[in-house]
Formats: sequence, C-alpha cells, structure tokens
Amino acid sequence: MKLSEYIHYDGLGLAQLIKKKEIQPIELLELALQRSDQVNSKLNAIVIPMQEYAKNRAKQQLTGAFAGVPFLVKDLFQEYAGIPTSYGCNALKSRQYTPDTNAEIVNRWEKAGIITFGRTNTPEFGIKGITEPDAWGSCLNPWHLKHNSGGSSGGSASAVAAGIVPIAGAGDGGGSIRIPASYCGLFGLKPSRGRTPWGPQISEAMHGAAIQHVLSKSVRDSAAMLDATHGFEHSSLFKIEKPEHSFLDNVHRPPQQLKIAFNTRSPIGTKVSPDAIAAVEHTAKLLESLGHIVVEDAPKIDGMALAKDFITTWFSQFSYMLNEIKLMSGAKDSEFELDSLAIAAFGAQTTANEYIHNLNNWGIYVTQMNHFFDHYDLYLTPATASVAPRNGEVHTPAWQKPFLRSLLKIGKAHYLTKGKLVEQIIRENLKWVPFTQLANITGLPAMSVPLYWNKDNLPLGSQFIAPFAREDLLLQLAGQLEQAQPWSKKYQSIVV
Repeated sequence: MKLSEYIHYDGLGLAQLIKKKEIQPIELLELALQRSDQVNSKLNAIVIPMQEYAKNRAKQQLTGAFAGVPFLVKDLFQEYAGIPTSYGCNALKSRQYTPDTNAEIVNRWEKAGIITFGRTNTPEFGIKGITEPDAWGSCLNPWHLKHNSGGSSGGSASAVAAGIVPIAGAGDGGGSIRIPASYCGLFGLKPSRGRTPWGPQISEAMHGAAIQHVLSKSVRDSAAMLDATHGFEHSSLFKIEKPEHSFLDNVHRPPQQLKIAFNTRSPIGTKVSPDAIAAVEHTAKLLESLGHIVVEDAPKIDGMALAKDFITTWFSQFSYMLNEIKLMSGAKDSEFELDSLAIAAFGAQTTANEYIHNLNNWGIYVTQMNHFFDHYDLYLTPATASVAPRNGEVHTPAWQKPFLRSLLKIGKAHYLTKGKLVEQIIRENLKWVPFTQLANITGLPAMSVPLYWNKDNLPLGSQFIAPFAREDLLLQLAGQLEQAQPWSKKYQSIVV
C-alpha cells in the first residue's frame, strides 16, 4: 500500500484489509510512522512516542474490530502502565511520571485490536478549548497551520485529520471531543454519562460530565469503537443498557422522520460568527431535504446560570485535582501554568453549600432538557461559535496576568470571581465554545458532524444533542448525513 492510499482509509477499512491478509499490521504501522515523520514536526500532535511498544504489539496475533489498526491515545487519563504521561503539564513531564496500571478504556481499545504508537498533545490537565500547553507547545490545525486544532483532544484531532491515524483516543468534559472535531472537520461523539468506563483510578470524572471516546473520520469507526468499549466495569457507579441493535448496525439504519429543534444564539449572549450560523442553516436545509422536520427553538434554560454552575463545579474539581498532583509529585506552583493556578485558586474558595447548590442545579437542567425532548427528537446548534482560532488568539488578557500573579502571591486570586467580574471571566473563557457544556452537565449524548467548510477551507461542525442513552439515534442520523453529504474527500485538501 502507498502512503497516499493509507491516509484515506478509515479504521474498519484498514482492519478489513488485514483480515483478508492483503496487508500486515506491521506494514500499516510503518505507514503510520511514515506519515507521522512527514507531518508531525509541523503539527506537534504526537508528544510522547510509543514506537517500541507498537512494534512489539504488531507481531502479536491480534483480534477485534480494529485488529492491527494504528492508533493514538490522548495524553490525559488514558494511561498505559510503564509509559510516561504528562497530562500536558511540565511538572509531570519533567519527572517522567509513569503510571503502574492501564486505564480501563485503554484495555478495551486494546481488546478491539488497536496498535497504539504514541500519546497526543493536550492543554495542561485538559482545561482549555485549545491545545497550547507550555509543556509541549501549540498543536496546529492541518487545514491551516496558523490555526489551532482545539482542545482538549487537540493532538488526537490534528493527527486524525492529517491522516496519521484514522481514529484516536479523546475525552470530553466540557466539549473536548466536539470542539476539536468542529475545528478539524472530524466526526466527534460524546457518549452519555456512564457509557464508557473511567476505572480503575476513579468511578467517573466530574460527576459524569466527563466521558471518554474517540475522534474519527468516519461515523462507522466511532460506532464500532463504542460497541467495543461500552459498558459497566468494577469501578462504575451504574449500568447503562445497550440499544436493541449494535451501534455499528445503527449507522446503516436510516432514522424515521425526526423533529429537530435548532438554535444559533449563544446561551451566554456572546457573539456567534457568520460561519457558525451558516453551518447550522446549511445543516437544517440538508435535514429538510432528507425529510426531517426542522424548527427554530431552544430549551428554556438560563445559559449564563448554567455556565456559572459548570465553571464553579469545574474549577472546584480542578482545585482538588491540582492539589493531589502536588502531593503526588512534590511539584511547586512555579511548575504549573498561571491559568491553572488561578483556576485552582478560584475553585478552592467554593463552599460546600455552594458546591451542592450547583450540583442540584444540574438536576434542574436535566429536567428542563427532558421536557424539551417531549417535543423534539434532537437539538441542533453550532458545535463552536467560530472556525478554529489562530494560534495564540485565545489567551488570558494581558492586564490580568500581573494582577493574577500578585493576587496568587498573597492568596487572594479568588477575589477576581466576586461581583460582576465573574460573568466577564465566564464570557471570556467560553465565548469560543458556548454550546457544548449543556450536554456535559446533563449527561446527554452529543455529536459534532462535519458538514460545513468556509471560504478559507476551515471546517465548523454542527452539534446534535439527543435524549439520554440515545447514541443510537445520533448514529442513525450521522450515518444518513454522511451518506447524503460525504466528507471523506474533503481530507484530500489538507495542507500538510
């Protein structure tokens, strides 16, 4: 196989070639490494190589839906025993932090037959919608190298879009699968709360708001991998049932006529770009051409209140996490990014009453979405408020940095969250990505589908949110959309 052929296959397509003995896993791995050598120095997508591990695994008799397919994992919560991991952080990178157990999601990917040869770039602790960690540097967007790949699964998205691998590990706690999917023109599904495992380290992350899955070029790869990873394990808090048909089967089962609500207004009142509006309008017309009913409407949820509740819980959880990292590693504040320290300082000031109040509000949003889905099958919005930002465009305002350092030095950084300034911070943090947190807080499945590219050939995804545990419905529609407007040929115009 030529490299020019390899980069256009999806994972199941490559697995089928191996099954037919038309190519060997080691040959596919060499092609993936060749593509990595060709483009990774430009993209900075893979930051921790696992080539020796991969070459040894390629010699084994592998089974599963993706037997022999090259794969990458995100350098965050997707641990391999004995392989260094950094979480995008200098403190762990410099100490060569090495886990002693595999993450359960990794075990399930391995049972599906993948061959992992590297860990991908991510922002420090995955806390941003862009990938520009001090530890590794910016991860560039293969559609246009002056733009970022998004976050926090930015390295995985960049690698898949550029054809290094057809599918890669990702995670989503506030949009971190759907945001880079939107920016890099990929299919990105965030499963329902509890659909995929978090063990053995924890039972679930951020009360189920964060979930692990993959980024892929094709819908069927995502569905097949969900079949391979779905379900309860010993650390799980509850069991979530599979649909009647496999997730992969659902891709090939067109949905009945759906009633879909759509909205292009930012829930926090920030600007939405003409591209984002055009992407949804294009998708709405495509849906109507397929026989679906499309209505402009939105759930009756206070978007700013939801954003505050998300930020409060997220900052509080991160404060605890950073403290645990410090205890484990002995790292000092100087070894962490300023934004991480500020977020932790904000979160540390949350009282127990405030925290419980926020969690109770999460339940209210679930109720409101359930009422909304009494009238609609799905909810459509832009996945992001614009195409991918330029590298360095998303940053802490210059005026805040010296102010933050001074307040951190005297232990008063949390003062920035007082009064009206908290709304300004929320808008500044989420204005690029105001649409994704709703699905995380409510635990609902959501996907970004690549159906729009602007005049500069930059993609922007359409987000669909479904009722709880209805990934089958999302995948049915995604399969129909992919067939109606195939996006696979778009990757031929990648600039690297």
